Amino acid sequence: MDVLPTVWFVAVALLWTGFLLLEGFDFGVGMHLLVRARGEQEKRLMLNTIGPVWDGNEVWLITAGAAMFAAFPLWYASLFSTLYVPLVFVLLGLIFRAVAIEYRGKGKSDRWRRWWDVALGGGSFVASFGIGAALALTTTGLPIDANGDRVGGPFVWLTPAAILGGLAAVGFCLVHAATFLALKTEGPVRERAGRDVVRMAPVALLPMVGWALLVQFQTGSAVSWSLVVLAALAAVLGWFAARRRLEGRAFLGFAGFLVAGSASIFTAAYPAVLPSTLDPAFTLTVSNASSSDYTLGVMTVVAAIGLPVVLAYQAWSYWVFRKRLSVAHLPAPHPVRPAVR
Repeated sequence: MDVLPTVWFVAVALLWTGFLLLEGFDFGVGMHLLVRARGEQEKRLMLNTIGPVWDGNEVWLITAGAAMFAAFPLWYASLFSTLYVPLVFVLLGLIFRAVAIEYRGKGKSDRWRRWWDVALGGGSFVASFGIGAALALTTTGLPIDANGDRVGGPFVWLTPAAILGGLAAVGFCLVHAATFLALKTEGPVRERAGRDVVRMAPVALLPMVGWALLVQFQTGSAVSWSLVVLAALAAVLGWFAARRRLEGRAFLGFAGFLVAGSASIFTAAYPAVLPSTLDPAFTLTVSNASSSDYTLGVMTVVAAIGLPVVLAYQAWSYWVFRKRLSVAHLPAPHPVRPAVR
């Protein structure tokens, strides 16, 4: 077994899982704000729950992509060039979403805020769907040749597996965000989010289950199948906790569902990082797609020093902003004088 490539395969899998776990409720809150909030105060309350953390959560996306680029350049090149079209839309979704969070409160009219609400909810949906589709394709396969180049047109990636992965990410984000809102708010938003979790979870989490089972039936092992069982158990425990309005346990249950489910998918896919649907001989693996041992060794030392600091800082920020929020905590809207006229 190639030790360092395997270590970095696990690291990349953990980074993508961490991104979906943390940014997942950010994306979901954006979608809930568009379709479930009742009035401007509830929208402001939802935004304030993610206000201190959303930009830090996006760092996981950058880190996951950078780790793929440095540790597995052939994986990065083949996947991102094949998915060039959908990833452009993901980038636009992330841009519109970020700008909407900062700009929706800068105007006075309802029309101004309504347009930014659409940008926030739509951007969150597009970004989560696109990233889910990309991750599904990297575990189920793309039509790549011996050089790792795409064979076919620009939309050859649009397969049932891609749609399943996109729906899996969107569904999880919606459930995860509803659990997060029930955990972080007081009043009507909390009550409505608690009911939403119980109603949505049995349906919204099915695509994630389908994605996991698809990979298991293709390349699953005893270990990966046991992780599927663990993920299902965590989801059931989270749902029962949500029914009893134990928001903290529900949040942990659905988080466990994602972590165990993601682990089952990546474990089943290993050692492949990007299967070829044209010929198994063209499949990219941790061995033939990785950087040199020297490069991976330097990356390991740097990560061992820097990663604990980043994790400690992010954990501290969540601890500082751990309190529940209610409409009563929101300051009254007031005009802001521009620094430059």
